[in-house]
Amino acid sequence: MSVGTAPPLDAPATALPLVRVRGLVREFSVPGESGRVVRAVARVDLDILEGEVYALVGESGSGKTTLARCILRLLEPTAGTIEVAGADIGRIRGDDLRRLRRQMQVVFQDPAGSLDPRMSVLDLVAEPIRAHLRTASAQIEAEVVALLDQVGLRRVHLERRPHELSGGQCQRVAIARALALKPRLVVLDEPTSALDVSVQAQILNLLMELRRSHGLTYLLISHDLSVVRHLSDRIGVMYLGRLVEQGPAAEIFSSARHPYTRALMAAAPSTEDMPVRPVLIKGDPPSPANPPSGCHFHPRCWLRERLGCPELCETIEPPFVQAHARHGSACHFADRMTADQPGEVST
Repeated sequence: MSVGTAPPLDAPATALPLVRVRGLVREFSVPGESGRVVRAVARVDLDILEGEVYALVGESGSGKTTLARCILRLLEPTAGTIEVAGADIGRIRGDDLRRLRRQMQVVFQDPAGSLDPRMSVLDLVAEPIRAHLRTASAQIEAEVVALLDQVGLRRVHLERRPHELSGGQCQRVAIARALALKPRLVVLDEPTSALDVSVQAQILNLLMELRRSHGLTYLLISHDLSVVRHLSDRIGVMYLGRLVEQGPAAEIFSSARHPYTRALMAAAPSTEDMPVRPVLIKGDPPSPANPPSGCHFHPRCWLRERLGCPELCETIEPPFVQAHARHGSACHFADRMTADQPGEVST
């Protein structure tokens, strides 16, 4: 799969973030157990700068999609604040919220499942235009044709329905629909995982071209670390609802500072520039309804084992510490991992 590399992020350190998340918590009640909750997102802080690709990675159930849905206000946070384009989305209502929603769109994992099977491509792409913009009916079809052209589809597709399209074509329709309101932020929730390998690179290259031509900001959720490495400017690593590491993509891959991140890299398929690394995660993730004490990763942590199982990991939750302005992690012993030999421990 050949994917275009994302251009370097040139935003100054003082640039205001398009998205600003502080202390975000999202809890769900456990069915049949009164008063018991699962904390799917736990006190997350993150910024997404205008024009960048920010990737969220982690095992299934780590809270990535829940966090993204809170940012889009498809879910209401239990606690914390989220600002998009300077507006606190938890406080605004009515027309103000409606206007803000135009600036936030999403491309879902399952392209066919995200499209109404009863609607034509014309109606699917036109729906957000009709709902949000005062556009004359005579102009809508022309706008839809222009959007389809941008995503590599033609006028002949206008009257087709999702079952008459391939998976890649359905995802192109979903992307055109997301672009219809000229958003600033687009959430890409595993945008290629349901597609054939033969078309994955085409869709990813399309997304990066649209990023450049439209000045888009992407929040990318993906399990595919090769995609994350090529496309993202910065990466946030989530484990059991917590952000355990965050930093520039190049640094995360070359010198990750959390043992969970190192283990994720080891689990990725090997390539010439991404060699196999001798780190493995033991066991399954704990239940978020009953997380371990201290560092939630400690029962599975290879670094803790190599250090002789220090009690600190089991009793005290590690704070998120910045190694420098843009790279931080939540590990008591982050400085004991050598940067040049992932999986080894410094003495």
